Amino acid sequence: MVIKNFKQIALFVLAIVAISFTSCKDDDNKLPPIDGYNNADEVASTNLVAYWGLNGDGKEAKSSTSPSKSDKSSFVTGKKGQALDLAGGYLLYPEIASLNSLKSFTVSLWANGLKNNGSHASILFSLGRANEWAGSINIMAETGWRKAGDDTLTIKGLIVSNAANGASWQDSRNDIAKGGDQVFTKGNQWSQYVISYDATTEKFKVFANGVKVSNPDWETRTGLGELKVFTPSIPIIGAWWTNTGGTPDSWQVPFTGQIDEIRIFNKALSDAELSALYKLESAGR
Repeated sequence: MVIKNFKQIALFVLAIVAISFTSCKDDDNKLPPIDGYNNADEVASTNLVAYWGLNGDGKEAKSSTSPSKSDKSSFVTGKKGQALDLAGGYLLYPEIASLNSLKSFTVSLWANGLKNNGSHASILFSLGRANEWAGSINIMAETGWRKAGDDTLTIKGLIVSNAANGASWQDSRNDIAKGGDQVFTKGNQWSQYVISYDATTEKFKVFANGVKVSNPDWETRTGLGELKVFTPSIPIIGAWWTNTGGTPDSWQVPFTGQIDEIRIFNKALSDAELSALYKLESAGR
């Protein structure tokens, strides 16, 4: 009798979960579209090659890849559902094949707790290279450049492409001295960070909260052409490869803070797509 009752309770709970999930999707469809989309999953959906919702586990949804290693990580309330909470920790993944062939790309994520410290950079996501600190694609902030308590952040994208004559290092970032949109001060709250590279135009751009913040003078990467990812690619959330299995330099420190809603696309999203993605995710959709 106890076993039978337990099974009935378990089936009831599963039914409630299924209904709740369906209800959330239905709610999205009942709300007015934002820029023509019902939810963030609809934005450039055919170009989405990796997605981490980070809702209680670290699984990458498109490939169903779980972390091979983790350190000082847990899950808390996030920007949407739950988020990864790192205390100087990370999630390390095995190779995800769809990321090996990126030529153009967009990486989008949300982070909370990004702040200057006067001593080390803050890495949010790296498509790592074995035995090298920097990956083929890196989204980070130069939080060591300004003292703790200064809330003006330098947001940076870094590419290391496997060029014919060796590794080609390219970066793009905001220049705080230019003022205007290049000044970003909202790192210590939930904010969206995006880097994108278009192999056709050779433009490498950085966005924060739906606004382009990168210095236009540094966006054109003449001669880079198509990105060539070093393989096997090693996705890492919150750390450099050296933090996971090598000997890191003193400034290579895993992230402390929260990260949520990581998306990787195999193209540079248009301004309209980026705007819609920010609005939808801001609304929890």
